[in-house]
Amino acid sequence: MTQYFLTVPHDSAEEPTMESMQEFEPAEFAAVIAAVDTFNAELKESGAFVFAGGLNPPSTAKTVDASSGEPRVLDEPFVEAPSYVGGFWVIEAADDAAAVEWTTKAARALQGRIEVRALQEAPEA
Repeated sequence: MTQYFLTVPHDSAEEPTMESMQEFEPAEFAAVIAAVDTFNAELKESGAFVFAGGLNPPSTAKTVDASSGEPRVLDEPFVEAPSYVGGFWVIEAADDAAAVEWTTKAARALQGRIEVRALQEAPEA
């Protein structure tokens, strides 16, 4: 089966975190968390779940740049962008259609946008 990377975009201007999301209307926030928990349980029960995680915002990033020989540590993301990946799932699905079906469920649970892309597979020798 192919593995797919489902990404949760966030607005760079806001940089939401789990702490800042606590400021949302409590009932709405609880409903989204419950929907994501249900989605995660369904993924796990089906065997499609590989792993998932949330990322801290780009303002916390460090970039290690060794392109000029000696590695340098920069206190910045590698790219400035209006949006960034705030969280992700890695799933296994039989094909693109099945991956899009899971992605649709994730988007509904989060009430937002989710991008899905297949992970590259090693070429056959």
